[in-house]
Amino acid sequence: MIRRIFRAAAILTLSLSIQILRGQEMHSPTNSSPAFDQLKSLAGTWEGKKGSGALVKVTYEVVSNGSVVMERMHPSNEAEMITMYSLDGNRLVATHYCSVGNQPTMQTGALTGATGKYDFHYVTVAGTKTPDEGHMVALGLTIPDKAHLTQVWTFEDHGKSNSETVVYSRRQ
Repeated sequence: MIRRIFRAAAILTLSLSIQILRGQEMHSPTNSSPAFDQLKSLAGTWEGKKGSGALVKVTYEVVSNGSVVMERMHPSNEAEMITMYSLDGNRLVATHYCSVGNQPTMQTGALTGATGKYDFHYVTVAGTKTPDEGHMVALGLTIPDKAHLTQVWTFEDHGKSNSETVVYSRRQ
């Protein structure tokens, strides 16, 4: 009787292990690229300053089984913003959830490697009432080394654009 119980427990354990392994196969990490891997390497906490001297904190986290890099930006005295970076073929895509209430999507040109410099250009925007309502139209990311990062954000509103540069250093 005890042997049957142990045998049944062993079969059940083996069966569950196989199901778990199959589940892992179905959810294996997504495709990557050297450029996207470089974005993933930003994971951690960063602090920086705008050109005006205002402090900005940003954190990067790799989420969704490695298929997305989530940036959480918190400028001092301003509302938090989220930018989600993903890979679409040989291009990087950024969707910015802006504190002004809209969500522009920008993408790079075709990439062949990790260059440390990524220029995202406007593709589309959601959440605006009119096409010329203010929204981000470009983002430049420069990653000169593992401890430094520069962002140049370009915002356009009714045909007028302005850019803001933030220079970061890694904290964690």
